[in-house]
Amino acid sequence: MTLNLPPWRLEVLRFCCSVAHSICIGGAKVLGERALRQGHSYWFHKHSAMTSLSVFRDIPQAQKLEGSLLKIYKQDDYSNKLFLAYRVCMTDEGCPWVSFVVRKTRLQIVQDPSLNYEYLPMMGMKSFIQAALELLFGKHSQAIAEKRVGGVHTVGDSGAFQLGAQFLRTWRKNLKTVSIISCQKEQYGLIFQDMGFTVYEYVIWNPKKLCTDTSMFFEAMEHTPADSILVIGNIIDCRFSKNQWTKLMSIIKKKQIFPFFDIPCQGLSTGNLEEDTRLLQYFVSLGLEFFCSQSLSKNFGIYDEGVGVLVVAALSNRNLLCVLSQLMNYVRALWGNPPATGARIITSILCNPALFGEWKQSLQGVVENIMLIKEKVKEKLRLLGTPGSWNHITEQSGSHGYLGLNYQQVEFLTTKKHIYVPKSSRINFTCINNRNIDYITQSIHEAVMLTEG
Repeated sequence: MTLNLPPWRLEVLRFCCSVAHSICIGGAKVLGERALRQGHSYWFHKHSAMTSLSVFRDIPQAQKLEGSLLKIYKQDDYSNKLFLAYRVCMTDEGCPWVSFVVRKTRLQIVQDPSLNYEYLPMMGMKSFIQAALELLFGKHSQAIAEKRVGGVHTVGDSGAFQLGAQFLRTWRKNLKTVSIISCQKEQYGLIFQDMGFTVYEYVIWNPKKLCTDTSMFFEAMEHTPADSILVIGNIIDCRFSKNQWTKLMSIIKKKQIFPFFDIPCQGLSTGNLEEDTRLLQYFVSLGLEFFCSQSLSKNFGIYDEGVGVLVVAALSNRNLLCVLSQLMNYVRALWGNPPATGARIITSILCNPALFGEWKQSLQGVVENIMLIKEKVKEKLRLLGTPGSWNHITEQSGSHGYLGLNYQQVEFLTTKKHIYVPKSSRINFTCINNRNIDYITQSIHEAVMLTEG
């Protein structure tokens, strides 16, 4: 039915309807507030539950990571418990090692009145990148002089892998497979996996021979498909001869493999900065193109300010500049601007000959202490008459190494002796000192004796 009313009456009718609607709504609100005041909130809670379902309701609990070993250790009330799996280098006092020159440089930077704490360029601190490249390839590197190696200042221990993987996924779509060869299972395999790559991981620690097995390395290389990415974790662990270097280069070229190296702690493996990167220098001298993750946190003791470089080696400066320009687009999306404090400390040390000398000396001191601890552990096990050969302890380089224990022996150490060791028995030897070495070696001896045969 249509009302045939004058316009002014229609306006009055609309006004009255509007007032009535407001009164109804207002009345309902008053009634609702009165009901809540009287404690009758059931209807409101029911209505709220119906309209506020969580967008996270289908998210399952993630599987526990190996890091949960530290959580179990912290929950242990035993007074003499020991944790031998810290990621960082430890001092004899049981604290994270920090080079003294780092502490000194940090104080100088804090007191520098010229610092304005402005954002860095997206590529990062240029002086830091240059100093990092010279550390990696040498100050007089021909590749640096020809400007065919460069880098991007990255965040954290895995930032370089994140950035490099983003680039390769977009610009090298034919590279769909990633082979990771290392002496241990590496965390950055997850980065490639999450980006859609098919990932194969090869651990080249031989538990029977108790060594890093180069034959296992080349066997893994045979299984690595053509047109794929090869990630070599901590190349210093692969002690190749010159002939094996040549063989590796030949396979890479034949299969059109793109190498992605990892340098996580240059100088902490042998105490010799050049020795730790000799294979990389060999590759770049022959014009091989590659990416490299260069982490500079552990070897300076700046663990909480993860800083590094994604190093790019190209055939020419023109190619390098094109790659770096594309990487900037990903930096803009990933972190926008890298942190500066750690980079400033490292740059100040690397660019000052006196500070650089102090830092090298502190690194050598850490490596010598690691070697001494390993020798003591091996000798004490020998004197105890512990079955088996323990030469593998001193034959491994770096702060971390395998004890060569089986699952039962590791379980004995954890449950009976409160010595927390990863299932792989790969421990941090800097966690062992003169105060705990006797207890640790005696416990290892008991674990082996009880499970022998």
